[in-house]
Amino acid sequence: MPALQVENLRKSYGTKPLLEAVSFILEDDGRMGVIGVNGSGKTTLLRLIAGVEKPDGGRVLTPSGQRVGYLSQVPTFAEGQTVLDAVFAGEGPAMRLLRDYESAIHRLEKKPTDEQLVRRVTALSARLDATGGWSLEANVRAVLDRLGITDTEASVDTLSGGQRKRVALARALVEQPELLILDEPTNHLDAETVAWLEGYLARYTGALLLVTHDRYFLDRITNRILEIDGGGARKYFGNYAQYLEKKAEQEAVEAAEQQKRANLARRELAWLRRGAKARTTKQKARVSRAHALLEEEGPAEQKTAEIASVATRLGKRVVALDRVTKAFDGPPLVHDFSYAFTRTDRVGIIGPNGAGKTTLLEMIAGRLPPDSGTVEVGPTVVIGYYDQESRALADDLRVIDYIKEIADNVRTADGSVITASQMLERFLFPPRQQYTPVGLLSGGERRRLYLLRLLMGAPNVLLLDEPTNDLDIPTLSALEDYLDTFPGCVISVSHDRYFLDRTADHLFRFESGGHLREIPGNFSAWLDIQAAEEAAAARAAETQSKPSKAAAPKKKKSDPNKLSYKEKRELETLEIRIAEQEEKQAALEAALAEAGSDYEQITALSAALNALLEQLETDMDRWAELAERA
Repeated sequence: MPALQVENLRKSYGTKPLLEAVSFILEDDGRMGVIGVNGSGKTTLLRLIAGVEKPDGGRVLTPSGQRVGYLSQVPTFAEGQTVLDAVFAGEGPAMRLLRDYESAIHRLEKKPTDEQLVRRVTALSARLDATGGWSLEANVRAVLDRLGITDTEASVDTLSGGQRKRVALARALVEQPELLILDEPTNHLDAETVAWLEGYLARYTGALLLVTHDRYFLDRITNRILEIDGGGARKYFGNYAQYLEKKAEQEAVEAAEQQKRANLARRELAWLRRGAKARTTKQKARVSRAHALLEEEGPAEQKTAEIASVATRLGKRVVALDRVTKAFDGPPLVHDFSYAFTRTDRVGIIGPNGAGKTTLLEMIAGRLPPDSGTVEVGPTVVIGYYDQESRALADDLRVIDYIKEIADNVRTADGSVITASQMLERFLFPPRQQYTPVGLLSGGERRRLYLLRLLMGAPNVLLLDEPTNDLDIPTLSALEDYLDTFPGCVISVSHDRYFLDRTADHLFRFESGGHLREIPGNFSAWLDIQAAEEAAAARAAETQSKPSKAAAPKKKKSDPNKLSYKEKRELETLEIRIAEQEEKQAALEAALAEAGSDYEQITALSAALNALLEQLETDMDRWAELAERA
């Protein structure tokens, strides 16, 4: 049975239909990527399938008992939850079993002599042993660590939006549902973490449905593509590269058919103009066919953003950083960095989350002063800063008014003048949407509007901070084409490997201590360099270890690690059990004292006492070992 079946799904907001008669099937081994322009309904479709929203019509079918995991773009958590509690709040069977065990332990602490509770704790512990549930905590911690979340006791309420998204991603991954739905899982992840996530999902055995703008990620993870366009959906078999091939073939066929229709329509029109008489049935039919051909529309052309702007003239002096250092109550994020950007620079900045990439852009943009060193900006420089938060967005303004704050008109590279409204249409904002408040736009539409406003200012130095977050693939492609001919300097912070390959000719990578390493070439070139360095380091380590094996003194055993989750629970159970055993010991000793000369009773009580003492000694030894480590 398929993992998911969607039949004639419909959803509207007000009078605007968003999804109309969407139908498709996702097989149990399917890994489907959902693509389409911003505002086409990708996120809405995922929310409908996950049951977060209800459709206006149609239905979503999944097998009975199948578990569905869902990662939303903006996840929510219970107030006051710690990171670990938030991840363990999932609905997987191992998680439920672990929560049941935890609850039983807490009740047993209050009623240590309750034999029914003791039996329940023992039974749950055995089930955790049998199902491998004790390893769940270790897996959770490992996943959180790879996602850059190290403080598992931190309150989720105190985390940034990106950190909360990563906690929610960890919860979705460790649940291991039969159907996993991910909405922009690569947002807020650095390139190394995205590569790890690819490997994790490659081992995932369930069905996968995801929305992402990361084209390398789509290409390597998916084997189905669902394209949302004009309220409908079309399914393609294969990954993203195969989708592009099939889409091109399909468009070529449709264009050929449209050309045939146009040629036939011209012939029929010529026949009509010759004054053909519509007296016979045959002639009447031909007249009707001619009118039908003239009225028939060809296949709808998929719209993409058209970026047309002109940059302000840029002089020789651009931006020069001299021994710049910046720190925030700790080690420096940027340390002693010097570089003079040129007019033709295409620079990509990479590194782990929190390394200081945005801080560097903020200093170049003049929003943040360095602690030491200087940032000099040339006199002709006009900086366009596309920041992550889209801080210049004003929710109360209408779309058209928001753009007109920058300019009513813009002169393009070919010398023509385009109005603000025409520029909005080129960025896929039709006239009816231009009078909508900015606050009502989708996340992707807001980012596209913010990009347009930035370009309307005719910058000659572009600072792009994670430009691929929330932008659809067609807009990204248009932006990449625009940057190919942009007559100025481009500095991009991005985790999107495809975008960096297209737009950067050299990189700066943040390394330990706030130092930046310059790397020639794009991101794929850096991967080759990194692989070569790791191979060389492995060979060197192997060479050094061989001669030292015989002479190397025996290493002392390392100190034991902290208690695992299972061992913590074992320690708690031992404390309860030892207290019970000591009570039984006292009762048996009292009974022996009262037995008098009853030989059979004394023999039975002595055997029971000896067995109890033997078990008590074993439990006390184990308790002492765990207590010392704790």
